[in-house]
Amino acid sequence: MEKGILQGLAAYVLWGFLPIYWKLLGHILPLEILLHRTMWSLVFVLIILAMRRQWAWLRLIRQRPHDSLIFMVTALLISFNWFTYIWAVNNEFIVEASLGYFINPLINVLLGVVFLKERLRAGQTAAIILAGSGVIYLTINYGAFPWIALVLAFSFGFYGLARKIAPLGAIEGLTLEMLFLLLPALAATFYFEKSGQAAFMHGSISTSLLLIFSGAITAVPLLLFSASARCVTLVVLGILQYIAPTLQFLIGVFLYGEPFNRTRFLGFCIIWTALLIFTAESIIRNRRSLKSAPK
Repeated sequence: MEKGILQGLAAYVLWGFLPIYWKLLGHILPLEILLHRTMWSLVFVLIILAMRRQWAWLRLIRQRPHDSLIFMVTALLISFNWFTYIWAVNNEFIVEASLGYFINPLINVLLGVVFLKERLRAGQTAAIILAGSGVIYLTINYGAFPWIALVLAFSFGFYGLARKIAPLGAIEGLTLEMLFLLLPALAATFYFEKSGQAAFMHGSISTSLLLIFSGAITAVPLLLFSASARCVTLVVLGILQYIAPTLQFLIGVFLYGEPFNRTRFLGFCIIWTALLIFTAESIIRNRRSLKSAPK
């Protein structure tokens, strides 16, 4: 259990510090960053799979080609999510981006009710209503609809929903997703190169290295999370998942000085209260389930 917690902690801490990494590439167009993140992620996961000799999943995909359609959808969803996040970070919207990942667990529950016919418990209902009130409050009083937060939350929520019914594990699924995106990424990279807009291998060595290692910083947290998910309970993972947006929020406010006035603070407090209710309800229900389970 302790090893699983440490792996989960490491995964969420790495995700939490991602804004700093993307800020180092802030002088590059977000689309070019996305293209290289896609291509180098594929290279990195293929190396991992080769080291593990983990190719049995290819036979499964050949036997059930219709499952590939799911991964075409998830590939589009994750690329849209990545692009939105990279754009948000490099346009000084880290705080709003963190809000998206704060409310993502609630969006997951809501999507489960709508698409999987799951039933909402009283605590979950209260948390979703309260979080919705926080979003409305921010929209009315802050004067701007938090579209970045909602795009990130819903795109990642739908991604998680689709992956829930997909037959592959985390690393194999990411590999297939990146394979689907490879040809468009190569074509777009070729366009950037021909039009003189490419930064890769045309700027500093550090810029090119950062683009190359974007594959590693994408895959390593995913591997850690996947390993952790096999060892710890969903309740523990549910608590750990708030580490990443909390770090992103703190980085946005204190490292990059993004505005966070009283109005925004109150809106976030409403949503944080909703998350507190949601988490507490999950913990209480889990303890009751353990007590009632046959010995």
